[in-house]
Amino acid sequence: MYFSLPTEYREAGIDELKERIADARTRLGTRLCILTHHYQRMEIVEFGDHVGDSYGLSKIAAEQKNVEYIVFCGVHFMAEAADILSDPSKKVYLPNPLAGCPMADMAEMSDVLSAWDYLGQFGGVEHITPISYMNTTAGLKAFTGRNGGLICTSSNAAAALKWAFDQREKIFFFPDQHLGRNTALKYGIKPEEIALWDYSRDDGGLSSEQLEQARIILWKGHCHVHTNFTAGQVAEVRSEHPDVKIVVHPECPNEVVELADASGSTRFIVDYCQNAPSGSTIAIGTEINLINRMAKTYPDKTIFELSGNICPVCANMYRTTLNDLAFTLENLEQIKPIKVVDPTRSEALLALEKMLEIH
Repeated sequence: MYFSLPTEYREAGIDELKERIADARTRLGTRLCILTHHYQRMEIVEFGDHVGDSYGLSKIAAEQKNVEYIVFCGVHFMAEAADILSDPSKKVYLPNPLAGCPMADMAEMSDVLSAWDYLGQFGGVEHITPISYMNTTAGLKAFTGRNGGLICTSSNAAAALKWAFDQREKIFFFPDQHLGRNTALKYGIKPEEIALWDYSRDDGGLSSEQLEQARIILWKGHCHVHTNFTAGQVAEVRSEHPDVKIVVHPECPNEVVELADASGSTRFIVDYCQNAPSGSTIAIGTEINLINRMAKTYPDKTIFELSGNICPVCANMYRTTLNDLAFTLENLEQIKPIKVVDPTRSEALLALEKMLEIH
């Protein structure tokens, strides 16, 4: 996909862009709602009507009644979910259409359907509940809804597992292996009951015995940001800061999560920083824009990234600029909104509504 802003937006200065965005917001008034993910640039967060993680913003999108336009400063799968959850009369926009998600791309529809077909001999829909992480395409959310599963986020993954096991004895979890593994282990699943489906290998690289024994089958996907964090970084930070508290996202590898003082969703990390006593030293294992914003928001606390010299930036979240936002707000009627159509919409809605119900 090729995308290029008109010259007037590319060449505009920061002050002009901020003024144009502010003017557009005033002009549109209550017809507009801007949703902004925690990982966005600080100057984008400044203009968000609501700031949150993927779960929180999805819930807010579902609750919008009177607005006409929802502008989602995030990535593509988030805007799709907002469109599915909001009233069909709403128009949802993604300011930068190139903002995708490499993790979501690791779960191709054809690969997932092939795996699901193979898993039929191990119980299929009668015995296996699919759980799709929010970081998936609308098509895979529809697959999940069609097969009696639900969507989860890092906020409600534990509740999602409990719900799924109440339905059937096995879970097919995709695409993030680390969130799946960390959640499963906390739930009490034994390591030998966790199988990793490698979509690049025949039969997922798993034997029939492994699949029979497995209670949860994880997709071999990952977040390229959170897999940068290592156990060695934890040890180094603790040696340099004996009083440090380390909080990480559950998309980090299990050995990092096990060594941290706490792990949880983006919202959890924000709350952790807010509730920590003044004077606290906190090392965070997640995306750099959120870390920098927490450090600025709480200057009475020492907040820094766990990874040291490795900058954990999500390039796709970073794509959205003031230039993009100004162009979008001033050209809403000329830009093609994000639109998910039936039957994908209605099937995906089944899985997303379950996500909201069980949180």
